[in-house]
Amino acid sequence: MDTDNKPELTGNDLVAATRPFAREKRALSWFHLITTFTLLIGLLGSAAFLPWLPVRIATGFVGALVMVRAFIIYHDFQHGAILRGSTLAKLVLYPFGMLFFMGPKYWRETHNFHHAHVSTFSHSAPGSFPILTVEMYRKSTWGQRLNYRIMRHPLTILLAYVTVFLFSHGIEPFVKHPLKHWAAGAAMLVHGGLIAALWFAGGADAALLGFIAPYTFSAALGAYMFYAQHNFRGVKVLDEKDWSVTDAALKSSSYMKLPRILDWMTGSIGFHHIHHVNSTIPFYRLREAMAAIPELQKPLVTTLKPSDVIHSLRLKVWDPAAGRMVSFREARRAA
Repeated sequence: MDTDNKPELTGNDLVAATRPFAREKRALSWFHLITTFTLLIGLLGSAAFLPWLPVRIATGFVGALVMVRAFIIYHDFQHGAILRGSTLAKLVLYPFGMLFFMGPKYWRETHNFHHAHVSTFSHSAPGSFPILTVEMYRKSTWGQRLNYRIMRHPLTILLAYVTVFLFSHGIEPFVKHPLKHWAAGAAMLVHGGLIAALWFAGGADAALLGFIAPYTFSAALGAYMFYAQHNFRGVKVLDEKDWSVTDAALKSSSYMKLPRILDWMTGSIGFHHIHHVNSTIPFYRLREAMAAIPELQKPLVTTLKPSDVIHSLRLKVWDPAAGRMVSFREARRAA
């Protein structure tokens, strides 16, 4: 059979082609959850309580990376991609989500909004980084410009522990709607309680090396990956009239190409274009889906190489005339 002349899959046909890969392998999901959380507890426990400082630093660093993987497991559970309906999984994953100030309800609201509006224009984008055109930015008030600059500033990503997680996902929703988002307040108590427990059990160094430092690194890496998955060389920002799930996935979401060990540590979230085509594909089947569907094999690529990181962090506003994201400096020159 000649497959060269087969029409390229788009839209609903492409989504339909991914559905076989959205079938969870339940035993495998449990295997990944159990091994990941066992490894995470072992690494962070070693960082907190072992007597040798170099070993504590090393295990804390690796633990920070495994923390990203554990968060992706929580993320997939929230999407219904793995362990759907499992009460036992909730008992494990909901408390872990609280450590990231991710109460289930607020997380679903903001993250589902992100999936439904990825790479569209907004001063404020719940669960995402806002995007403005050059002209929209020029017409913004001073306060709107300041807020936009802060939200897209590299320091906001580097200090994601405080800026993204503690403030945006903890303090802000709880203060605005304490009854609706009570879980955000509870998350702050869970988070602070763990730090206090480590401090009580092993002193300030146990709290610092066993959780605060690994969490700080994990939060910064996770925030940057989330940023770069929709702010990268070649990204397209779509008008609402042109927006579709598959266009947003293939034109506005990247494939972050990583070494296999980093791919494992980050729960394969680098296959982000596929995740946006179908968010119910378990993380451990994303590579399989890409290998099987030709339309997913020509993604827009980014990496964690310094040149790609620097380029991504410089992207600030959308220039319709140039058809690309540009820096503030380039926007001023164009004006």
